[in-house]
Amino acid sequence: MGILRHPDFRRLWAADLLSQLGSRLSMSAIPLLAVLTLNASTLEVSLLRTCETAAWLVLGLFAGAWADRVRSRPVLVYADLLRALLYASIPIAWWFDVLTLTQVYAVLVPAGILTVLFDVAHNSYLPRLLDRDRLLPGNAKLAANHSIAAVVGAGVSGILVQWLGAALTIGFDALSFLWSAVWLRSIRTPEAGPVKPERPDLRREIGDGLRYVFQHPLLRPIALNMMATMLFQAAAGAIMIVYLVRAVHLQPATIGVLSMIGLGGAVVAAAVTERLSNRYGDARTLLLSSTGIGVAFTVQALTAPGWQVSWFLAGTLLAGFCIIVSYILQVSTRQRLCSPDLQGRVSATISFVSWGAAPIGSLLGGALGTAFGLHTTLWIAGLGTLAGNTVLYFSPLRTLRTIPAELTV
Repeated sequence: MGILRHPDFRRLWAADLLSQLGSRLSMSAIPLLAVLTLNASTLEVSLLRTCETAAWLVLGLFAGAWADRVRSRPVLVYADLLRALLYASIPIAWWFDVLTLTQVYAVLVPAGILTVLFDVAHNSYLPRLLDRDRLLPGNAKLAANHSIAAVVGAGVSGILVQWLGAALTIGFDALSFLWSAVWLRSIRTPEAGPVKPERPDLRREIGDGLRYVFQHPLLRPIALNMMATMLFQAAAGAIMIVYLVRAVHLQPATIGVLSMIGLGGAVVAAAVTERLSNRYGDARTLLLSSTGIGVAFTVQALTAPGWQVSWFLAGTLLAGFCIIVSYILQVSTRQRLCSPDLQGRVSATISFVSWGAAPIGSLLGGALGTAFGLHTTLWIAGLGTLAGNTVLYFSPLRTLRTIPAELTV
């Protein structure tokens, strides 16, 4: 059990588990809703992901400075409750036959804002709940939730969409946010109030986070690599469902089953990342896993009808493994290197750089898919992700075996 013996981390883990599963259901169900029920075009489908992630560009840096001024747990609870209401409106509107693509966009924009606040607060909360030497196993357990949800959610989502319809499937996500809020509310450890600056200056506080990341010899290349990866991952993700349905001619349940099998790599990654880090060094493991993501997306570009669907399976398997390994090590590295008073701003800066690229990537995927075709866009996304890894090979990460906690700007 290890870290799960910590009673309040166990509550945080339980809150995260079903919430992650619900989010995975919506991740697949929303584009399927647009394609199968609302007859959306390729560009309209890509705009869905843009609406979900655009808030990182607008609020990402502000959210980090704000998170360092407030207690995290109330933010987590209220963000969950409000997202539950927003997502519940989709199946309700569908039930009364008044659902439109405009309403879906209108739900995703405020839900995206709440997700920004939740994610920044969540990354700030774990170092307030656990000692630094327990951050790696704690992040590994939370990443395991992500992996399990990715595997189970991908398969279950396709099956539920085929059986119940996409709108009702999204309703399960609303219920998962309620589950998360209940468990987060039950955490008993008092959260210490953050140290507030004597003279609050939002611009200076945001600048402190930006300077810390972009002057740091390791956090800067990690942030830039994450930006490139997210840009091209979002471009591929924005059109992948459209490609699998309209070009490869797969049914929702088949897409779900293939994704579920492929994402088994993510479950394995969450179980072995700490072992790989201890044996080969976290710096080397991070470098190789980040490169593996680019290889995986390039492999996915080989997907075509018939037996070549196996390339989608292989690419998803490799991507699931490498993304989780890379994520655990990146988050643990920045939490370990950063002082507690900067956790929110550093987390938000890196999230702003990486997730801020997602809406641009989604638009890019939709535009490229419309102009040059879906298959060509998948090749561009795969090769672009590979090229984005060069920044890591020209950083100190290339010469390190392990990342020392005392490495500072």
